[in-house]
Amino acid sequence: MAVIKITSNNFENEVLNSDKKVLVDFWASWCGPCMMVSPIVDEIAQERTDIKVCKVNVDEEPELAQAFGIESIPALFVVENGEVVNHMVGAAPKATILGLL
Repeated sequence: MAVIKITSNNFENEVLNSDKKVLVDFWASWCGPCMMVSPIVDEIAQERTDIKVCKVNVDEEPELAQAFGIESIPALFVVENGEVVNHMVGAAPKATILGLL
């Protein structure tokens, strides 16, 4: 499944109302660690059809970043049934990211 770009317009439908567990990656193009995590998140999206994988560009969607209390990126959140069930901040290997799920 392709990664879904999240905006304030589709956040509620794609993340909060999702019938699947959602991995949300908060990132920015200027962030080195984000660029290390991004291909891993893309791989997970291709491999796992049981979850939805989404990305939020914090520069384009500052209100979503603020709503999640983002102070450092990359920040990965797992949302299930509209609730955050797990999260981590910083670059991590694929196994660690999969462990969040």
